[in-house]
Amino acid sequence: MDYSKTLAQQFEIKEEYAANIIALLDEGNTIPFIARYRKEMHGSMDDQLIREFSEKLEYLRSLDKRREEIRGLIEAQEKLTDDVSAALDKAQTLSELEDIYRPFRPKRKTRASVAKERGLEPLALAIIKQEKGFSPAEFAESFVDEEKGVLSVDEALQGAMDIIAEQVSDSAEIRKRLREIARKNGVLTSVASDAEKDSVYSMYYEYSEPVKKIAGHRVLAVNRGEKEGFLKVSLSLDSELPLGIINRLLDRGTNPLCGDILRAAGEDAYSRLIFPSIEREIRAELTDTAAENAMKVFATNLKQLLMQPPVKGKTVLGLDPGYRTGCKVAVVDDTGKVLDTAVIYPTHSERKIAESKQTLLRLIKKHNVDIISIGNGTASKETEMFAADAIKELDRKVYYMVVSEAGASVYSASKLAATELPELDLTLRSAVSIARRLQDPLAELVKIEPKAIGVGQYQHDMPQKRLGETLDGIVEDCVNSVGADLNTASPALLARVSGLNSTVCKNIVAYREENGAFSSRAELKKVPKLGPKAFEQCAGFLRVPESRNPLDNTGVHPESYKSAKELLVLADYSDKEIKSAKFTDLPNRVKALGTKSLAEKLGIGLPTLDDIVKELSKPGRDPRDEMPAPMLRSDVLDIKDLKEGMELKGTVRNVIDFGAFVDIGVHQDGLVHISQICDKYIKHPSEVLKVGDIVTVKILSADPEKKRISLTMKGI
Repeated sequence: MDYSKTLAQQFEIKEEYAANIIALLDEGNTIPFIARYRKEMHGSMDDQLIREFSEKLEYLRSLDKRREEIRGLIEAQEKLTDDVSAALDKAQTLSELEDIYRPFRPKRKTRASVAKERGLEPLALAIIKQEKGFSPAEFAESFVDEEKGVLSVDEALQGAMDIIAEQVSDSAEIRKRLREIARKNGVLTSVASDAEKDSVYSMYYEYSEPVKKIAGHRVLAVNRGEKEGFLKVSLSLDSELPLGIINRLLDRGTNPLCGDILRAAGEDAYSRLIFPSIEREIRAELTDTAAENAMKVFATNLKQLLMQPPVKGKTVLGLDPGYRTGCKVAVVDDTGKVLDTAVIYPTHSERKIAESKQTLLRLIKKHNVDIISIGNGTASKETEMFAADAIKELDRKVYYMVVSEAGASVYSASKLAATELPELDLTLRSAVSIARRLQDPLAELVKIEPKAIGVGQYQHDMPQKRLGETLDGIVEDCVNSVGADLNTASPALLARVSGLNSTVCKNIVAYREENGAFSSRAELKKVPKLGPKAFEQCAGFLRVPESRNPLDNTGVHPESYKSAKELLVLADYSDKEIKSAKFTDLPNRVKALGTKSLAEKLGIGLPTLDDIVKELSKPGRDPRDEMPAPMLRSDVLDIKDLKEGMELKGTVRNVIDFGAFVDIGVHQDGLVHISQICDKYIKHPSEVLKVGDIVTVKILSADPEKKRISLTMKGI
């Protein structure tokens, strides 16, 4: 297969670009490096698109590998004909390849194999020929043989039908056509296993929807309902059309006696062999597509969460709520260093609540706390009310924000947490994590397995390996788009940087501890096991604010330093101006000189020139600063305070197929159904909303008992 040509067509890019990406990947370049520093070679495709390209390339290569495996297996049986070989070459999917291989695959004992052992294959072939005047029953008499287990003419004919049915089932052409019919006309149906037993799946107790229309989240819902024993799920399909196709292919109408047998064999092949197999395939396809889409939603949400702007330069007090064991408290300074810890009991007796308030206020005053970060788990509502009430007694404004504590307990019990915070009990480590999540979501959340962050739907039903790969890719892209401070980044953050593995990360940290802070990017070359290739891949994504060379604190790659310095000279900056590293007017100077002619003089492409200009005009820029700032609160609402028609501001916490969940300052997030997001038709909520968006919503209804809040964004 010509991968460059095939992928160029699929991704609608130049064949030259496709060939370049394949070559770059095969040379061991990472996707973030290719996306950021080889733009001229692929037309500035983004990292996600290159990742999809890489996955498709891997699929095509595995397809070719399986194609040759099957060719070899059929050849070993001495059954490889020109037609079979051509069909293998033409196959575009793994399922098509497996359909071609089906007749040659070694089979377990089947009704057809038993009939063949009894010598009934000639009878089956004679019936398939349908010669005029041929009598199947008369010919079948010659096959009656007690020793072979054929006791009657009817048994002989039944054995012949079994052989014909298996041949029909093994036909790649028939399977392909019937699969398409099932995709177009099939209906997914679910019924209750026990109609009297109430469950969250009650809406699927009498449910059916065409395969071609069913939404992914409903596929995953009925799958889970079936797995948990509440539902019986099946695929239904009117048999008239598929049987018509089978009969037309089998019965030539030349011999009515053979025609009757062939139609019966066709019906048996369809009901016993083909349809159950196609039902499994279609359901697997629906599940795979639904899972793939759910993973994309999870990935989009995760990216938005990781790219939330950091709350810089603030001292934060983290609260990890709890009932019986109390609420864990940790104060961290603006660099994330732990200043103080405590345990308070804001949900216990009045005396304990009063003591807790005094402790909280003392810590806020002692460390000049600016913001309180509250975990959203058990007892979060009570803790939020307690904190909101306490800060009213202060003589200055202190805000709070409720943050997701998903994965905090996983982190606190990890080896990484024990290494970072060895002096703290694991319960207090989670409070530190909650505080740091507000300060720098990306730096803190990379310490947790992405699946544990919980901004998806049905993530536990996904293929876990594939989900892990997808989410790891998102984390990698986010870390590399922001960059990492070489002198402060944790091993967990460094491990996500392009080109670095765990061994090299440990060596970087060890070098830092032994020799002090890095003074330049070039010093990275002294780190053991960090060779030229690793340096090429990682250098542009690591920042060294302490370096004398201002380029070391930008996204300009060391390979482009010479071009960057020449650019500043051509843009008429003096030595004094270059030393000051302030080039805010560089875009205007470049525009005046002409970008195309400048790029030619410097011997670089326009995308690289554009990136250098952006980086030099804003050294140390953080792409997260362009995102809306997190919404801080100073008071709390109760669900009972909500009235229909009330307008509130909130933060989008999760975007799913059927809507979005919005934090409006009540312990329970409200749901904006997809139909209530905007006045125009949208296919998916992610077209309008993303995690972290600050939105204005109106209360449609609030049910305190069921803890359900319905919101709308229409007409606001």
